[in-house]
Amino acid sequence: MEIISEDIPGWLVSNDGNLTVALEVELTPELKKEGMARELINRIQNLRKETGLEITDRIKVTVAPHDETHAAIEAFGDYIKGQVLADAITEADNNGAETEFDDFKLNILVEKN
Repeated sequence: MEIISEDIPGWLVSNDGNLTVALEVELTPELKKEGMARELINRIQNLRKETGLEITDRIKVTVAPHDETHAAIEAFGDYIKGQVLADAITEADNNGAETEFDDFKLNILVEKN
């Protein structure tokens, strides 16, 4: 018996001997929101470090409004808060640090609570 693999749209297929692996690589809206949440966590943690906050300090975070970050905060707000020790995350214009993402920039303000 011979197994022939063909590319499947949205999947990455690889063969090694008699082993075949297929991996779904299409990004769903939910995965995109989760990725943005992780990017926000990374940026907020970097800002914590840059401002000299202690690792145990509770904070409040203000994020400038943007469609992509709004969707991530709405879906993963509790997760983000837990990861960065934030008591609150609000979306509002602010004079925080300008933070760059892949295709946009926005201000994020991190304050000790």
